[in-house]
Amino acid sequence: MPSRARARSYDPAKTRTAVTAQLRRVREAVEGLDEKGLAAPTRLGDWTVRELIAHLAMAVSSVSRLLERPAPPVREVTATGWATATAAHSAAIDTDTRALAADAAGTAGTDPGGLLEREAARFAETAAVAPGDRLLATRVGAMRLDDYLVTRCVELVVHADDLTAATGVPVPHDRQALATAARVLADALAAKAPGGSVEVRIPPFAVVQCVEGPRHTRGTPPNVVETDPLTWIRLATGRLAWAEALESARLTASGDRADLSAHLPVLG
Repeated sequence: MPSRARARSYDPAKTRTAVTAQLRRVREAVEGLDEKGLAAPTRLGDWTVRELIAHLAMAVSSVSRLLERPAPPVREVTATGWATATAAHSAAIDTDTRALAADAAGTAGTDPGGLLEREAARFAETAAVAPGDRLLATRVGAMRLDDYLVTRCVELVVHADDLTAATGVPVPHDRQALATAARVLADALAAKAPGGSVEVRIPPFAVVQCVEGPRHTRGTPPNVVETDPLTWIRLATGRLAWAEALESARLTASGDRADLSAHLPVLG
């Protein structure tokens, strides 16, 4: 089955701006949290809000840390490949997150905004001067900086939604960050289930074809899935079940091949 002619490209300057904007919105949302709010449970296993905030800080601080290390010799992973490779490193991520949360609690008390503010400043200082093709030795393999910044958008958008669910404090999504996360997760689905029999529409940000079977080339495809960006991100990351999205009318699916539940989640 024919594949995409070329991989989607991302403007590193726009992605850096999106990371900064989304991190600022997270910071604004957590500034008023007290100790009770920080100790509240999340939908991420036994992580509390404190661990979730630490993970958000770590997601951004990793850019600066990786830029301080020697560049690996060759590129090994793209942003799309990262989406399906993170689960193998979940134990190490959990350990690092808990350590950072404990350290932050000891030095910053109930002011998680201080941790996020420090990492935002560090990110602005280091990421702005590095070229997009700079290679980074990430957990999942050597990646270009411009690809890695895309993955930071995914982390910030997904976990901002987790933060909203845990605290009840709405964390708005930066439009560019939301678009970037929706697109890379859609491309990850197309890579995981290659083909052209199903068209997945995530207006206004992405359209991809996936799933083996007859390819439709004219008119409206017989198998179409359509949903909004945030619902798609929740489906792609396992925060929302396919059946629940259908039942709540947040998702429409038409055609014999349009059930994508076997291919979800894609982040893992």
